[in-house]
Amino acid sequence: MAARRTDGMSGGLRPLTGGPLTRAVRPLRRLIAGRADTRRPTAGQAGDRAAPAGRRRALSAGLAAATVVTTVSALWLGFQVHEQRAAEQRRQDILAAARQSALNFTSLDYRHYDRDSGNVLKGATGDFKKQFAAQTQELTELVAQNRSVSEGQVLEAGLVRSDARTARVLVVADSKVTNTAVPKGEARTYRLQLDLVREGGRWLTSDVEFVG
Repeated sequence: MAARRTDGMSGGLRPLTGGPLTRAVRPLRRLIAGRADTRRPTAGQAGDRAAPAGRRRALSAGLAAATVVTTVSALWLGFQVHEQRAAEQRRQDILAAARQSALNFTSLDYRHYDRDSGNVLKGATGDFKKQFAAQTQELTELVAQNRSVSEGQVLEAGLVRSDARTARVLVVADSKVTNTAVPKGEARTYRLQLDLVREGGRWLTSDVEFVG
């Protein structure tokens, strides 16, 4: 009976046009009509909305910082790996050059000594190259007179020290030498100390010393 009232004149029922029921369905009518509720949020509602936004900003900042740290770490590790690979490649290049130089130095044949001495000079530089070139004529005559043949073989090579431009290597080599004095051949073992320098993208021998 509270949901209707009696009109004294007609005695019929009249729908409610005001009161709590109309206020309760008003937001529903606005929603159906496509109109949003334009009332301002309360302080509690605004705080509830601001809290997730603050958490999102903090999360974004944390992710950005983590990304920076990860990127810097990856770059540093990449640089370290690159340096290690470059150092190992340099070591291999130095040892290869020293082995070849020692092989050339301990391999000669009086029948084509010009070629053999030329191989030594190709891998040489500095004073060593000058001195060896200056003695080429004398050495050519000496090996021809003695009919000398030396077949060299590198047994071991070890890096003593190196930097970007210089290096020192110890090489153990042996050779079978035949000449007029030992026509059946004689085995000899050499310990050579080679100093190398990097020139024009190559490692060249600048000094050779017999150390044992």
